[in-house]
Amino acid sequence: MSEKKSKGQELMEELSYKKKNYYETADEKERKEIFAYAEGYKTFLDAAKTEREATAYAVGVAKENGFTEYRFGDKLKAGDKKYFVNRGKSVVVFRVGTKDPETDGFRIIASHIDAPRIDIKQNPLYEDSGMAFLKTHYYGGIKKYQWTAIPLALHGVVVLKNGEAVSVCVGEDAADPVFYINDLLPHLGAEQMAGNANKVIEGEQLNVVVGGLPYADGEVSEKIKLTVLDCLKRKYGMTEEDFLSAELSAVPAYGARDIGFDRALIGAYGHDDRVCAYPALTAVVGNASEHTVLAMLVDKEEIGSEGTTGIQCKVYEDLMEEIAVALGANFRKVRAASKCLSSDVTAAYDPNFAGVFEKMNAAILSCGTCMSKFTGARGKSGSNDANAEFVGEVRGAFAREGVVWQTAELGKVDIGGGGTVAKFVAQLNIDTVDLGVPVISMHAPWELISKADLYSTYKAFLAFMK
Repeated sequence: MSEKKSKGQELMEELSYKKKNYYETADEKERKEIFAYAEGYKTFLDAAKTEREATAYAVGVAKENGFTEYRFGDKLKAGDKKYFVNRGKSVVVFRVGTKDPETDGFRIIASHIDAPRIDIKQNPLYEDSGMAFLKTHYYGGIKKYQWTAIPLALHGVVVLKNGEAVSVCVGEDAADPVFYINDLLPHLGAEQMAGNANKVIEGEQLNVVVGGLPYADGEVSEKIKLTVLDCLKRKYGMTEEDFLSAELSAVPAYGARDIGFDRALIGAYGHDDRVCAYPALTAVVGNASEHTVLAMLVDKEEIGSEGTTGIQCKVYEDLMEEIAVALGANFRKVRAASKCLSSDVTAAYDPNFAGVFEKMNAAILSCGTCMSKFTGARGKSGSNDANAEFVGEVRGAFAREGVVWQTAELGKVDIGGGGTVAKFVAQLNIDTVDLGVPVISMHAPWELISKADLYSTYKAFLAFMK
């Protein structure tokens, strides 16, 4: 028989706030939904290791659900389901709602589909000491030493001299070879290990091993390089010159896997930020809304959202304006009435590295999707910093739909910080706040998330769409 709670205990329950573990609050039915949803996500991760592949996957899902391609100038009406592809590296999937866009605006979920990786240079191939290598230039913020001595796959596209674009994907099939970046053995590594972690491996040492078999011709000086070139010619029709117009990347060759005896967690490459892009895609594609809703899956966030496929490109604003005009609305009014969830990951509290977190304001694994009212660094530099009214509005929507969620900052005040696409959307006069999945070992070749947080993010998007 339980003891009666004191008045103070009752008051504390009523007035205090504590984060809730989603697994503890979910009933058996919802736990099954959490685990089932994660299976689709893992399939997406394995099929979408680059932004091009993620775009192609999203288009495939959209088409399967009756979405058709949108081109500037197309007419639109309530109920239309469309997708817009930007240069094969980003995609916007949207539904036209029944509400007046001038007074209701758009509901936007903005995620990015690029991830840290090892890009191949434009003049990369050389031979040295019994091996052929590709020279590289890493993309995004990485710990360089984490990318050595692991199996790598090569993904991307080569535009040949004749203009033909050829897709490349080697290392994912069990029958494929994989690739490799060398590290120094510990017996000879005393000087290396005594250095700063940033210098343990230098950027110019991230050279990918791609061959070791000499070509059978005694008259050739670079026999191993020639064997590699011969393989590339036979498989892809390319010559060494075609590297000049190629986009090739080395990514981890292993697939997404459940972690732990209870399978509550997922380890994979590219959680940042495909763990938010997938729920954005599935929420918009699979669920109608009275609002006009857009899932914006963009590129280049890891290097500042630059270029023609990053969120700073005018094409996304142009697209929203085209939609507004097609619906007979004033775009300035539409922007002012619109609302956005900038859906990007945040750092999950790691007890093994507790010193860099302020635990009361850190994301805890499995406590649901995480809102970051502001990002930036130190004095909130480079942050959107959403207003309290909009945070309250989103909070109310989550409460109505039973979404388990939490808030966090990315690390201690003078240690942490980060940037997302939020500030660029907010510059359009659109209320925006960050919301995403907490991640352990962010930017590593293999990151860790909770299935509960993934599903919570999906439910949060559905609530936002309502």
